[in-house]
Amino acid sequence: MQGTRRSLLFVTLLALGPAARAAHAQDTPSWSVSGFGTVGVTHSNERHADYTSNVMKRSGAGVSRSWSADVDSRLGLQLDTHLDKHWSAVLQVVSEQGLDNSYRPKVEWANIKYQLTPDLALRAGRIALPVFLSADYRRVGYAYPWVRPPVEGYGVVPITSSDGVDATLRWNLAGVSNTSQVFLGHDDVALAPGRRVYARGIAGISHTSEWGSLSLRTNVIRAEVSSNLGAELFRGLDAFGPAGQALSRRYEADHKEMRMASIGLNYDPGAWFLMAEASRTRTDSFMGATRSAYVSAGWRRGAWTPYATLARVRAAVATTDRGLALDGLPPSALPLAAVLNGGLNELLATIPQQSTESLGVRWDLFANAAFKLQYDRVTPRRGSRGTLINPTPGFRSDHPVHVASVVLDFVY
Repeated sequence: MQGTRRSLLFVTLLALGPAARAAHAQDTPSWSVSGFGTVGVTHSNERHADYTSNVMKRSGAGVSRSWSADVDSRLGLQLDTHLDKHWSAVLQVVSEQGLDNSYRPKVEWANIKYQLTPDLALRAGRIALPVFLSADYRRVGYAYPWVRPPVEGYGVVPITSSDGVDATLRWNLAGVSNTSQVFLGHDDVALAPGRRVYARGIAGISHTSEWGSLSLRTNVIRAEVSSNLGAELFRGLDAFGPAGQALSRRYEADHKEMRMASIGLNYDPGAWFLMAEASRTRTDSFMGATRSAYVSAGWRRGAWTPYATLARVRAAVATTDRGLALDGLPPSALPLAAVLNGGLNELLATIPQQSTESLGVRWDLFANAAFKLQYDRVTPRRGSRGTLINPTPGFRSDHPVHVASVVLDFVY
């Protein structure tokens, strides 16, 4: 119970900053610095792929090394400034392993807020996208019970922030506290050297309702997505005339609409908690469509919180395509056509299909530090590599991967 209150208090202070804490008390400029971090190691018994916490990592535990500190370790620093009762700003920088295998700091938040009324706030700059229950603090390990949020939902979304504007309105109705947010923006994500994902026209609505111990959050987001992933493959298909060009138009991520909807529930009376989320994402390209869901429950006994989680992600579209028809092609074109068909199906196989059963325990060592142990039984399904990265030719789907993690989360 005490650990939960500390976590919730920290998250509130981190999200709102000194502007919300001091606006009612002073109009003089002020600033504060806070931070968070995770130090941990993860082991995987998989020898033909890496287990990792999200798709934006270069390596993980498994084929790269059996024990890895890169899966969850990170350090974050946040600067909050309060200018007067209306104006405030926040800057958050996070250092963790990226796709270039470095720990180069990345700006997660960088925005300025204008408190138009006590209940209406406007922001401009880099803003975290409110796509899940833990979206506002997904990098702050101390704020949630697990070693990491379920990778089937949180780990497969490369776009987590938006450069743009938003408006947030707080209001009450029949004893229910409500928070409604609308946002507009864009994002540009580097996936690898020369490989990027562009999201333009990001627009969405997020709504949270709280009634005592119960919290319910719903989100709807759309964007226009482009990526140069697979560019060589699609150029090769185009060379095969109308049939190949039709495949390119269908699967190439070139100004394709992306839609995402999610709903999450958190019931936390103090002695125990129950969380559940479900989401659906669809992009009219090789990125495909997925449905993901998880349910997690835990019990608090003093400083100890044992918990269990079930999670899964499934493809909502076909993950194979017969590709170019080989019958009737000139013999000289058959080898290239077969290679292109194989490349297309390799790309479609990256749509994750996976289930995970997790058991863990959190131990609140101090008021600002928590020690966690977690075991995950991860099973990629239906020929997919799931959320695993760096697969080798020896990788086999549809068999369990056993993952063990130990981390120390802290705030300061």
